[in-house]
Amino acid sequence: MKRSPLVILLLTVLLDLIGFGIVLPLLPTYAKALGANPFMIGLIAAIFSIMQFIFSPIWGKLSDKIGRRPVMLISIFITAISYLMLAQATTIPLLIFARGLSGTGSANIAAAQAYITDVTDSKSRSGAMGMIGAAFGIGFIIGPVVGGMLKHNYGIEMVGYVAATLIFIDFVLAIFLLPESNKSARKISTFFLKKSKESDAPRQSMPGYLAQKTEEYGDGLKLVFSSRPLALLMIANFIYTVAIVNMQLASILLWKEYFGASDQQIGYIFAYVGVWSVVVQGGLIGKLIKKFGEHKLFLWGHIFTFVGVFFVPFAPQSSLFSLGLVILFFFAIGTSLVAPINLSMISLYSYKQQQGQIMGLSQSVNSFARIMGPFSGSILYGMNFHAPYIVAGALTIVGAIIATNLFKYNIDALDSSKN
Repeated sequence: MKRSPLVILLLTVLLDLIGFGIVLPLLPTYAKALGANPFMIGLIAAIFSIMQFIFSPIWGKLSDKIGRRPVMLISIFITAISYLMLAQATTIPLLIFARGLSGTGSANIAAAQAYITDVTDSKSRSGAMGMIGAAFGIGFIIGPVVGGMLKHNYGIEMVGYVAATLIFIDFVLAIFLLPESNKSARKISTFFLKKSKESDAPRQSMPGYLAQKTEEYGDGLKLVFSSRPLALLMIANFIYTVAIVNMQLASILLWKEYFGASDQQIGYIFAYVGVWSVVVQGGLIGKLIKKFGEHKLFLWGHIFTFVGVFFVPFAPQSSLFSLGLVILFFFAIGTSLVAPINLSMISLYSYKQQQGQIMGLSQSVNSFARIMGPFSGSILYGMNFHAPYIVAGALTIVGAIIATNLFKYNIDALDSSKN
């Protein structure tokens, strides 16, 4: 029986995400134990997203030229090294460097998605892309539980070593089992030989490159803001992501310091939210959309999220695993509805000829929000532990108002004008 390269790819992605999930919930409290101030805690959380934002297009473009396999191998190896560094990160600068290196390696998601495009046809591609989403969910169920247990019993060093071991297993599997999918890619030696011959050619200066990219983003924004529903969805995407990331970072500190939860218990909380997310996104959301439609679910997702973020710090200190879990149920359901429906509605409202450009801009907007969110959450928490949740609740209310305004724009009616 022929081995499916897609199965091997998804296995490597899953191992990578479990390693990521092992480490993520422990970082804010570990950084604070090292003496990090609120700004530094925000930077430690944001540097991962910053490096992903920079390197995701680089890995994707490089995989077009030298192949998906070498890019996946290089990036996986970098991620493994980053976790070894994390195990020895006893100072804030080392912790920042380790997380930045991890973000650089984990930016290979663009190459992984390109791999899927290579090995699937149009009918099976959506399902394969959905499997990456499922891998994220599973990673956030297994990873935090394992990470919390390791940190609670053995310390941060063991967390880093176990995560590195998983990624090295991932690396070995990819070496022996992951074939090249991009048949048009040049061999690595040929690529670098050609690059050396081109070294004397005029190069675009960094200011010129930045000007070009700024112009491209400007053109994309003009395109988006030429359509009112698209503009509203992009704004909703940004403020909602800021609200969620802002709340997530603060929650790790709140659960530890206010509710007295151990690292192991924080891992269980992440797994609890992850299970509900998998249930909704893995099986229920399609049926719910057919019954209620995107507009209503988008609105109700914001309302559920408001309950799930605003009331978190107001629960009694002894109720984290009773009333606290009820509140987090609303958070899990809300986020499981809003994020995928926002992406789906952006696609539905997009001009057909510029779908790729608009979807790419949506990912950039999301990335910027994930860079800003950790800073706002950490700084607000340092001011008052209620503040991140009040701000997050206010942002979700703004999102709900935007969702209400979208009811006036009928997708089917607009579709005929965009062909």
